[in-house]
Amino acid sequence: MTLIAQQTALKRSIVDGDEAPGVRGHLQIYQQAYVSRLTAALRDNFGTIPRVLGDDAFDAMARAYIAAHPSRHASIRWFGDCLPEFMATRDDLVPHPALVDLARLEWALRGAFDAADAVPLVAKDLECVPADHWPDLVFAFMPGLQLLSLQWNVGPVWRALQGDDDTDMPEPEALDHHLVVWRQALAPRWRALDAITAKLMEATLQRMTFGELCALAAEDLPEADAAAFVAGTLRAWINDGLLIGT
Repeated sequence: MTLIAQQTALKRSIVDGDEAPGVRGHLQIYQQAYVSRLTAALRDNFGTIPRVLGDDAFDAMARAYIAAHPSRHASIRWFGDCLPEFMATRDDLVPHPALVDLARLEWALRGAFDAADAVPLVAKDLECVPADHWPDLVFAFMPGLQLLSLQWNVGPVWRALQGDDDTDMPEPEALDHHLVVWRQALAPRWRALDAITAKLMEATLQRMTFGELCALAAEDLPEADAAAFVAGTLRAWINDGLLIGT
């Protein structure tokens, strides 16, 4: 066999469990190390999920995920990008559907932490914008910001799991709502949003103008109040460091 063929066969043996000619009997160590390392990566990337499931149940889910989704990224940091979707299809491994939303929150927080740096917009940056230019302004969010649409109120569960002690977890409740996840300075943060603010954020992510945002807000508010509500929402986003510019 050529060197490339040997390397390819060895990779298949480690990742897929195939037998490689000439190395039978020596692969088990590498196969176990491969699974162990990827399981550790999942533990790191989804910090609260192992605590909820327990070690044995988490390891069983990790092995099933690794078999279904072998690592395809150059960096192990990104291993697990499909785990929430995988969990949603495996109720035999996931005892409560709220864990899917908890995994989505964990992945978004890790993504926010690793996002690129950017200079946040400040209120002074908008002071020189002429009034007749405002309807056409388009705003952009900080890198790594994500708007999550969730079906379970996992925020209290996530908070309860942040300490090292064995705090009793609250029972998650079904709740259709939105969370925004972003990084402020070096700390990933999240916040629940009301329905109107979530709709405005989704529209801003779609690059709608200020004028279009006001028209959107007017669907839920008196038309006379819509522009003021959008302006106040933008001000709050600026204060939280969510925006980077126009």
